[in-house]
Amino acid sequence: MKKKQAIIALVALALALLGAATGMAFRWWRWAGQPAAASAGAAKKIVRIKVAQGATPDAVGQDLASQGVIRSARAWTLRARRAIPQGAAIKPGVYDVSPSESPARILDRLVRGDVAKNKITFPEGFTLAQIARRLSERAGVNEAKFLEIAMQRGNTLGASFRPPAKLEGYLFPDTYTFPADADEKAIAQQMLGNFDKLVARGKAAEINKKKLSLHQIVTLASLIEREAQVPQDRARIAGVIYNRLQRGMRLQIDATVQYARGQHKNRLLFADLKVESPYNTYKNAGLPPGPICSPGMASLEAALAPEKHPYLYYVARADGSHLFGRTMAEHQKNIAAARRKG
Repeated sequence: MKKKQAIIALVALALALLGAATGMAFRWWRWAGQPAAASAGAAKKIVRIKVAQGATPDAVGQDLASQGVIRSARAWTLRARRAIPQGAAIKPGVYDVSPSESPARILDRLVRGDVAKNKITFPEGFTLAQIARRLSERAGVNEAKFLEIAMQRGNTLGASFRPPAKLEGYLFPDTYTFPADADEKAIAQQMLGNFDKLVARGKAAEINKKKLSLHQIVTLASLIEREAQVPQDRARIAGVIYNRLQRGMRLQIDATVQYARGQHKNRLLFADLKVESPYNTYKNAGLPPGPICSPGMASLEAALAPEKHPYLYYVARADGSHLFGRTMAEHQKNIAAARRKG
């Protein structure tokens, strides 16, 4: 009888210990599954992590725990083994995570590949140098490496047409979202792909109707982009460029001199117009050898549909609009008028 009572007591004790252990394990599991943030300040913290190709849940958990993003690497690994679907895995990439997120949410994002992204806008009229500088400032891209690809190896990137080696004018101005770990080539490819979709293929029918090539249209559009300051002037300036080309006149466009000089100057002097460069349209007839910036869609459309008129000259007014003239005499009067109004 006493032996039976002892056995019952031992069993009761074992069950009590098991219950206590189970309760402790449950509380630990629930604790480990909560966000690691302990304060409002910590909740706003963003931690950028890099998940390597083939990284195991255990390795990722160790990294997250060491940076205070999760409470327990062990609990993370156990959760990952249970939660990751058959055939799925944590995807490599750069992620922005926060201790205010639960481990379950972070794991779900890593399995879905919800990587960190950089959203960057490139305005119409940006040059390759300006694009590279903005990428360096806002996405940490290697400026020199990007320029090497965009100015010398553009024709190694895939497109429906054969792009030139120098991609000036072919990286379409737009707002882009790049993965945080995107390299220089991937970024150039994405921007060129946008140009391919919107211009090379999107405007193919209109381009084919012109006597000019795609490269000439983009070059012409880049001149319009840098010269026209108000929307209503684009098609009219395009008409002036076409008229001068048809007559064999030099274009004498200040923006090409600015590009040839490699730096902007508010007012060009006669000495500036003598710069030796194939882009200097004061010294060379016809279009320059390539675009001088990335033209937007409005300037491209103006290049494809120029206004028909007799004008051969234009001069800028203080408000950015232009006065147009048919003869040199009219042009001189317009210059005088523009100067009188500042």
